[in-house]
Amino acid sequence: MSPVTVSRALAQLSAEGLVVTRPGAGAFRARPRTRTATPAGDTSWQEVALSADSSADPVPRSVDASGVLVSLDAPAPGVIEFNGGYLHPSLQPERAMAAALSRAGRRPGAWGRPPMEGLPELREWFARGIGGAVSAAEVLITSGGQSALTTALRALTTPGTPVLVESPTYPGMLAIARAAGLRPVPVPVDPDGVKPDLLADAFRATGARVFVCQPLFQNPTGAVLAPQRRGEVLRIAREAGAFVVEDDFVRRLVHEDAGPLPRPLAADDPDGVVVHVGSLTKATSPSFRVSALAARGPVLERLRAIQVVDTFFVPRPLQEAALELVGSPAWPRHLRAISAELRARRDAMTAELLSGLPDLALPHIPSGGYHLWLRLPEGTDDTALTSAALRAGVAITPGRPYFSAEPPAPFVRLSFAAAAGTGEIIEGVRRLRTACDEVRAR
Repeated sequence: MSPVTVSRALAQLSAEGLVVTRPGAGAFRARPRTRTATPAGDTSWQEVALSADSSADPVPRSVDASGVLVSLDAPAPGVIEFNGGYLHPSLQPERAMAAALSRAGRRPGAWGRPPMEGLPELREWFARGIGGAVSAAEVLITSGGQSALTTALRALTTPGTPVLVESPTYPGMLAIARAAGLRPVPVPVDPDGVKPDLLADAFRATGARVFVCQPLFQNPTGAVLAPQRRGEVLRIAREAGAFVVEDDFVRRLVHEDAGPLPRPLAADDPDGVVVHVGSLTKATSPSFRVSALAARGPVLERLRAIQVVDTFFVPRPLQEAALELVGSPAWPRHLRAISAELRARRDAMTAELLSGLPDLALPHIPSGGYHLWLRLPEGTDDTALTSAALRAGVAITPGRPYFSAEPPAPFVRLSFAAAAGTGEIIEGVRRLRTACDEVRAR
């Protein structure tokens, strides 16, 4: 076996306490540990401490992460992953990221403290991605999109207040809102994005000061906010004295046949209505957690203060690696490759669903992103179907966690990015058909 394998094996045995290594002497079997019974502690008191709501803070702060964990937990071996939220390892630019990290580690000062707002060159790169509508000085580097959304909601809201959200929407954002003591209020979405008339009604009815949306390839519907609605959304928010948090999370996961993309909402906002979130994570790796917040006006300082208090800054080596990656010839090659591959995967999954499961309605076929949103036949239990699918060997995501209130119908979300390839996608749909047959037979 190779020296690398031996080194990893010794490291694992050492971590388990089975061997000890002595520099210059070698590795030796560790002395057996004498295990003594430790009396179990009594943690029952925590039930009272964690559940008691004071009159000064009547909003429950319990955190339900189940909707997020569905797309983060790795399925068991042999289970096809239709519930993942990231690219399959074969689609990730692992060699380019490794090379970028290696070069970044050799940059002068790479391990020093970065500017609190982020490296100026990286802030400039994100600013250019918004179309030049904001300057580098109006960008903050953050640790992943989830962290950026958390910072934005903390900066723009106070516990107990409402926040308008698309319906359906990303469960992780709902979890952030509820953990902060906010009240998510749904605003329905159709294939052209959020409905402006209902958005205006929601602002009037609730007095909310924040609307969180994904105008491009929305999660989970894949909708793109229509050109005629973009200005309406900004006008409605401006008249309500409210902010629009734009989660532009998959702009770099556009499919090969998409055509020109609309600009971010922030590019058409001179008045500081939009707080923009952009990220590198979805197009790279779940561990490459580099994103940015962009905002104009006094809110920028509040965002910066909360970011500093919560996390200080994003580690400089990771920021340097991001600069190396996006500045390398490998970056545009990678984007072109995943653009073609995602289109092929989307087409394969769509064709199999239409031919093998025609009773699962597919109201919209997106030209970007990594998932499909399917409406189930009336009366179908999405949770029961999810369980049956897992028994059949395919992991899917139930639709219920995507709604902040009662869902109008049963749905499931299927990801085509986390599977190993089109062959596995075809097999996964076959297994899903088996699960549907089981649920129908009950």
